[in-house]
Amino acid sequence: MAAPASAAHGPAGVASADGPAAVAWRPVLLLAGVLGALLLAVAARYGYHRDELYFRVAGRHPAWGYPDQPPLLPLLTRAAIAVFGDTLVALRVPAAVLSAIGVVVAALTAREMGGGRRAQILTAASYAVCPFVVAVGHSFYTATLDVLLSTALVWVVVRWVRTSDPRMLLAAGVVAAAALNVKYLAGFLLAAIVAGLLVSGPRDFLRQPMLAAGVAVAVAAVVPGLVWQARHGWPQIDMAGKIAGSGDFAGRPGFIPFQILMTGILPSWLWIYGLWRTYRSDALRPFRFLGHAYLLLNVVFIATGGKPYYLAGLWAALWAAGAVEVERRGAPRGWGWAATIPAYAVTAACTIALTLPVYPVKWLADTPQPVINADSAETVGWPRFAREVARVYRTLPPDERAKAVIVAGNYGEAGALDRYGPKLGLPRAYSGHNGFWYFGRPPDTGGPAIVVGPDTVADGARLHRYWTDVRPVGRIDDGVGLDNQEQGKPVWVCRGQRAPWTRLWPEFKTLG
Repeated sequence: MAAPASAAHGPAGVASADGPAAVAWRPVLLLAGVLGALLLAVAARYGYHRDELYFRVAGRHPAWGYPDQPPLLPLLTRAAIAVFGDTLVALRVPAAVLSAIGVVVAALTAREMGGGRRAQILTAASYAVCPFVVAVGHSFYTATLDVLLSTALVWVVVRWVRTSDPRMLLAAGVVAAAALNVKYLAGFLLAAIVAGLLVSGPRDFLRQPMLAAGVAVAVAAVVPGLVWQARHGWPQIDMAGKIAGSGDFAGRPGFIPFQILMTGILPSWLWIYGLWRTYRSDALRPFRFLGHAYLLLNVVFIATGGKPYYLAGLWAALWAAGAVEVERRGAPRGWGWAATIPAYAVTAACTIALTLPVYPVKWLADTPQPVINADSAETVGWPRFAREVARVYRTLPPDERAKAVIVAGNYGEAGALDRYGPKLGLPRAYSGHNGFWYFGRPPDTGGPAIVVGPDTVADGARLHRYWTDVRPVGRIDDGVGLDNQEQGKPVWVCRGQRAPWTRLWPEFKTLG
């Protein structure tokens, strides 16, 4: 194996003969620690996100794949619960730690691109106050791990560009293996990076034996999940179509503006500046592939109905490019430290106010947070949801109660009943939504079904396809007037099942 190239002989003279600057550990770790501490401080406020409730159950049903995701995150959720206990904070601890690590990786990316202390601090600060990073750092779901692994993958490639160390190609394969087992969309980032390198170089990665080793690791890691997908009719492709048609983020016209909102309106100038300088700066020419990758992914995701945050893995590198140029050339007029520090302080305050559970829950509906960060609304009301289902369950006559089954309309509802139902005396809940359909069908007890799902009485008429007697007997109310997915849903009691569950259950299978 070839020895790593020294900094003095790296591609296009990215670093000086003295090598890269020292890592600004003290300020970078301070920024990472502040973000991590803030996320931990609010970890127990409000409640579970619906995805966390889903992953909590999915972790008890390990598989090589699920219809809506690869297998890694449910396994990590199970591990977190095993280590920290079956509590809300148990899932928020790894989320906070991963977000704090991302701050460090962002700073290291700036260092690899030739950045000194100032560039590293500016990049780390941009990552730490990023509204999207902070929002996903509060809960432990797919985006939390995906943004870190994508950022780490870009850092590894940037490091290879600077050092020509072939071991980085193997490291890229290892990180890619993990990223692909969290979200298959990581393959788009990989393809865009490779395309960028092929266009602008350096291209000598194609001649490195370590590239084959890295590819082998990534392929070996992803094949079991792809086999699962193939055996189950490629539900992930159908899921992608559902997501593309969801209508979030104002569609294609809002794709770029929402990236500016997600990265922070004031700090967004830095990554935009960095993108421009990758094409204008001789010092950043070896990293021009980042600009190509970013522009290519924008085209692909705008054309296919992707989401703006699918590019989050590249934001840290673009911030780094901008910060390195600021350090070398000086800040653009009006963006010296005297303007930057207040701008980042304002961004941090706005990010906290718009993404984290800092308000009394009874005030939340009257704040702009549920509109800006809809996920916050999905963390409120789950215990009351379970109590209303339990109230309906207790109204059944004892002979019916012993045979009753519960069917929830989505995985969040089923997950909430799994979490809170046992203490309320509820039987296991079932759902046909996404992976929950695979976790088992209701037993044929001959008793009634308590159904949560159809939103209106008119929609509930569809339940007559499966039962002869369908009645709304309850309604979900989160108690704080917050308009989320469950608020106002009827709870139905259905009797006279028309066919056994072995025949009905395939019709309950839904993706979304």
